[in-house]
Amino acid sequence: MFGNNKKKTETGSNSGKHTSTPTNALNSLVKGTTIEGEIHSESDLRVDGTIKGNLVCKAKVIIGPTGLVEGEIQCANAIIEGKMDGTIRVSQLLTVKETADVSGEVYTNKLIVQSGAIFNVGCKMGTQHSNGQTGRQKPAAKEISNQKGRPQADAKKAS
Repeated sequence: MFGNNKKKTETGSNSGKHTSTPTNALNSLVKGTTIEGEIHSESDLRVDGTIKGNLVCKAKVIIGPTGLVEGEIQCANAIIEGKMDGTIRVSQLLTVKETADVSGEVYTNKLIVQSGAIFNVGCKMGTQHSNGQTGRQKPAAKEISNQKGRPQADAKKAS
């Protein structure tokens, strides 16, 4: 009744079908838990414990007020309320709350830093940086500097 048959066919027997992770699923690392190594997650991840290593998440990472991450984070969105020390690459929005303590390198498309946060980082913003493409110089910038250089050189020859 009311669509329950569909759910039974998806999750019923071991017919070889693999059901995908719900988009609103939340993984949680509680206070007092420490993980060392590399973590990969398809869904949101909340950290109230400690991670020492690399974290790759295709969704949102939340570092709670008691959370600590030492290493590298790569994710779509992030909210930091605790401590982050290392490199964070956020393809969309990074929000740094007033209780946060962030140090290291930040690459993000958009950034919000609330008053009171400790934010001691090297920061690069824009879509080209948040996608991991760092250090690229735009061709237009080279053309402008070359154009400015030529007239100055011509002016010195004329005098």
